[in-house]
Formats: sequence, C-alpha cells, structure tokens
Amino acid sequence: MGSQQTQTAPDEDSGTRRIVLAEPRGFCAGVRRAVGIVERALDLYGPPVYVRKEIVHNHHVVAELTERGARFVDSESEVPEGAVCVFSAHGVSPAVRRAAAERRLDVIDATCPLVAKVHQEAVRYARDGRTILLVGHADHEEVEGTRGEAPERTLVVGTEEDVERLDLPDDAPVAYLTQTTLSLDETARVVDALRRRFTDLVGPHGDDICYASQNRQNAVKALARRSDLVLVVGSVNSSNSVRMVEVAREHGARAHLVPDVTFLDESWLESVTTVGISSGASAPEILVRGLAERLTELGYTGVETDRGASEDVVFALPARLATTAGDRVPSTPLAEEKP
Repeated sequence: MGSQQTQTAPDEDSGTRRIVLAEPRGFCAGVRRAVGIVERALDLYGPPVYVRKEIVHNHHVVAELTERGARFVDSESEVPEGAVCVFSAHGVSPAVRRAAAERRLDVIDATCPLVAKVHQEAVRYARDGRTILLVGHADHEEVEGTRGEAPERTLVVGTEEDVERLDLPDDAPVAYLTQTTLSLDETARVVDALRRRFTDLVGPHGDDICYASQNRQNAVKALARRSDLVLVVGSVNSSNSVRMVEVAREHGARAHLVPDVTFLDESWLESVTTVGISSGASAPEILVRGLAERLTELGYTGVETDRGASEDVVFALPARLATTAGDRVPSTPLAEEKP
C-alpha cells in the first residue's frame, strides 16, 4: 500500500478501475493515546491489565490487546480489588469512579481529552442551575458518562422531534452539549431546533464534535462526490464510523461499513469504476490496507489519495506512564504510521 499511494493519479476518463483513499482517516489522537495507555500499562505492570468496556470501539484493536494480556470487562465490579483498571476513551461517570475507589482499583484514565472537556462543561452548566440538553445517542458509552456528571439535570435528545417533545417551558434556563462523534449536519439541525424553541439557551464556545470526526466526515463528503462506492472501515459499534457511512450516502454515493476485508461483498462492485475508502477514528490502518489489497486483486489497480485537512494533534500519555519527558506518542503496531 505504501508505494501505491504515491502513484500518479490515473486519468479519470481512462476507464481504469481505481481506489481513492481519503486523507485523513483512521486513528485520531485520542485513540492513539488510549491504545498506547493500555500497551504501556501492560509493559509496566504486566498482564492482566483490566479495561472497563472496549478501550475504543474496534474489534481488531480489542482482539490484539486481549492477546497481549488486556482483560476487557463490562463493569468495574468485575475487576479484582486493587488491580490495574483502565477507563476507556469514551469516559465514565462519577458513580463509576466512586465504585472503582471503593474497590481500591489502581485506575488509569484513558478518557479522550475532548470528551473530558464535555464532562467539564456539563459540571459547569449544572452548577449554573441549567437543564443540560445532551445531543447524542442515549445508549452510547460516551453519553452515559457525560450524563452521569449531572443525571438529575440532564436530558438526552437525538432528533428535532425529541426537542419538540421536551417537557420544559420555552423560557427554561437550558444548555446544550453534544456527543463528540455525531454527524455534523444532523447535529446542526438538532441544535437549530433547540435555538428556535428555547429563549434562554447557552452552549459551548466551540463545537463539541471532535476535530477528527469533523475532518473524516468532510473527507468522506469529498470522496462521495468522486466515487461510485464508498467503503468505510470500522466496527459496527463505532459511532463515528457509522456516521461517516451516513454522510457518504447523504452526498450521493452508495456506501457500506466494512469492519474488515472479510465483510466485503463483491456484488457491491458491479458496474463500479471508482471505490472510495476511508476509516473511522478507531480503525487501524492495517484493516484499510487489507481491504485495498483485496480490491487490487479484484482489478482496482489505480490508487490515489484525496487529501483533506492535515492533522498534527497529539495528546500526552498520563505522567505515570511516560518514561521520558518527550514520550508523548506511543509506538504501537496497532497505530501504524500511514504511508
């Protein structure tokens, strides 16, 4: 794949069946940090290291870390007292933190800093006496964690219709926050509905949807305009990957989620000249390479890259895991550098 991406782009009228790779794609800074935290914890403390929930929503990442000695559990109550326990990138509620403390767990927090920012905003709005309207999916781990900061003051809304059904007066003091992995366009519609309804509404100064989700959705929009078919590599429980598929479809392309190459349905390729490929923020590059290599075997011999935003965000490891002052980005085969 490395040499393929540097090929000269084929003539779009030449009839060559080709692959267009979106850039940016794959691991974001928060995912790199979270995976690196589990790997470093295994190196320092030895297996098993317990991880509450999936560290990130990707089956390949979880399987690889399991082989190295990580043990994934649904609840902190399943972790032996005093053991090392990593909180996932999606964040946890204060109730989970209290339960972990009661079990004397040695907690390492892998919450994405962008998710932690939303938690801080929830605490501030609750202190101000506002009802928090959390735009997101009620069953998502990130939303569960954020809502837990002020459960008695937080309502989850997912659609414009949900806004209309809220049992609140229009002049109620309210604040909105959003899940970080949502569709930009869909979220904007819900926030607009909130602004139309409530006269005393405040929100974050910036957009809570993370930079990586924004960049990947914008890249997929560009990909959809020039591809007959868009394939997004990502697990079915990856919210940002699912949103990318939806965005591609909204912008005119047929699109499918592909957890790995074994999920490729070759019937999708009928009459398809150009296949666009991207991947969610928790999908490792090795899965993209496997899919592209299979498409090459099927006759898609031209490969080019559609470059969008440049990403240089880096999140530091927790101080207890960093071995040197400059040790900011973990070295990991799961986070292979893209060619």
